Amino acid sequence: MSPVNKKDERIASMQHLKNISMSALLALAGLLAFGSPAVAQDEPQASENQGAQATEPAARTIQEVLDAVRAERRAVSEANRQREARFRREETNQEAELNRIEREVADAEAEASRLEALRNELDRELEELRAQLAERQGEFGELFGVARAAAADLNEQLNDSLISTQFPNRGEVLTRMARASSLPTIEELEALWYTMLQEAGEQGKVVRYDAPVITGDNRSDAETVVRIGSFSAFTDDGFLIPRDGTLRYLVRQPSGGAVGAASDVFNHDGQGVVEGLIDPSLGTLLGLVVETPTFGERVAQGGGIGYAIIVVATFGVLLALYRWAMLIAVERKVSAQRKSSTPSADNPLGRVMIAYNENKGSDLETLQMRLDDAVLKELPKLEAGLNVVKVLAAVAPLMGLLGTVIGMIVTFQAITLFGTGDPKLMAGGISQALVTTVQGLMAAIPLLLLHAFASGASRRVSQILEEQSVSLVAESAEKAN
Repeated sequence: MSPVNKKDERIASMQHLKNISMSALLALAGLLAFGSPAVAQDEPQASENQGAQATEPAARTIQEVLDAVRAERRAVSEANRQREARFRREETNQEAELNRIEREVADAEAEASRLEALRNELDRELEELRAQLAERQGEFGELFGVARAAAADLNEQLNDSLISTQFPNRGEVLTRMARASSLPTIEELEALWYTMLQEAGEQGKVVRYDAPVITGDNRSDAETVVRIGSFSAFTDDGFLIPRDGTLRYLVRQPSGGAVGAASDVFNHDGQGVVEGLIDPSLGTLLGLVVETPTFGERVAQGGGIGYAIIVVATFGVLLALYRWAMLIAVERKVSAQRKSSTPSADNPLGRVMIAYNENKGSDLETLQMRLDDAVLKELPKLEAGLNVVKVLAAVAPLMGLLGTVIGMIVTFQAITLFGTGDPKLMAGGISQALVTTVQGLMAAIPLLLLHAFASGASRRVSQILEEQSVSLVAESAEKAN
């Protein structure tokens, strides 16, 4: 119990004793007050004996109160005495407990000091032993340091080596050797030497073996793999790259017949020579194949403007091809009509000749006007759609320029928001700017060429019609003369 609690209990006891004393005094005052009126109301003629009999009960009552007060005081004093004795005993026990705890703390501090001194002593001994070890190792310490460094370098090389997929867990001994603080054992040195020779020897071999392969859906299947040194590994389905000691198919296989060449090497029966492809960068070039965008991804980089250019280019090219094909067919029919004297209504020259035959009897001026009218009626049919192709050829690069401006605006917005620290944040706008320009030019070039070809065919047919109409008028003039 704390000293504060003891003080509070003593104050409470004194207050209780004070309350009892006050109660006794109040009771005594009440009895005295009650007894006085009784004596005053007695008649003056009462005798002395009767007065003595009236005051005797009051005296006995006051005595009883005094006795009760004394008894109560004795009880309270005894309780206070017992409480004080208990307080003294508890105080003595607490002092003893405090002394015991202080002794334990002192003992613990002494033990900590002893252990600290022991640790310092052991550290000094360890430093001395290390110094002795370094002194006794001499040049061997530097030699083994080089061996540990070589083990660490070789282990890092093995982690990304295709050969490790055929011989897994080769780097465990090298890892222990590189991390060890003691001298390597003879077995560890022999393992380092053997692994180096194995890695060098396997680099010149073409090997077929079974190994787990991660497929495109992240499923591991055991497949037969052909490995060309440490350069390339592939199955009949495509090239593989090592990832964390496991072979994995490329997300996107290289184009240009590379997969076909790998399949030829995979299915080779060992007779004769077969051509194949290897990655001299030990997987770096194959990794770049995955990062190279496909045609669809390139188109998607152009955004909405790029898709609009594709629609315009597709419509223009189809229209130009259709009109060019139609004009070539018309040109052939006109050429055939020039060799025939019988006019046909399925070609422009035949229709002009029909108009000539219908107006043969007219005068030369009327005949000339009728033939000119027939030729003029054929020209819109020959030039139909060519102006649309010409307009689309001019609009396509303008749309590409619009996409370029939009892409640059996106790029500048990214620079404003994020700065120039990360080029990837600006790549989207730059891609859109460049891709739409390329798309606009790629759309305009074939449209211009097709328009030129179709326009040339239309002009040739028109020239033939004009020449034939003039020739027919000249023949009529000669016959008239």
